Amino acid sequence: MSRLTMLAAALLLLGSAPVSAQSQPAQSGPGNNAVNSSDHNNSNAPVAGRNSFTEGQAKSKIEGAGYSNVSGLQKDDNGVWRGKADKAGTKADVSVDFQGNVNPAK
Repeated sequence: MSRLTMLAAALLLLGSAPVSAQSQPAQSGPGNNAVNSSDHNNSNAPVAGRNSFTEGQAKSKIEGAGYSNVSGLQKDDNGVWRGKADKAGTKADVSVDFQGNVNPAK
């Protein structure tokens, strides 16, 4: 077999191999108390901690809590996403902590 034929065969095999090494997102549930998976906060103030939410995920969490027009999201030194959003016709400062708790600023 020529080198070119062997290379072509190897590429065909690699191209047809199933991709099974994809990482799965962390699952919340009884074994993972670090993530708030309910529709209710497990804290009434932002909890400091290493936040793995992207800006888009933080925005989605805020919108899921009934806010709209989310803007100005920035992650602070405590790992809390902070920004502004509208709720019931009023502009408010809001936050999302690493557990997924959405809170208005106090």
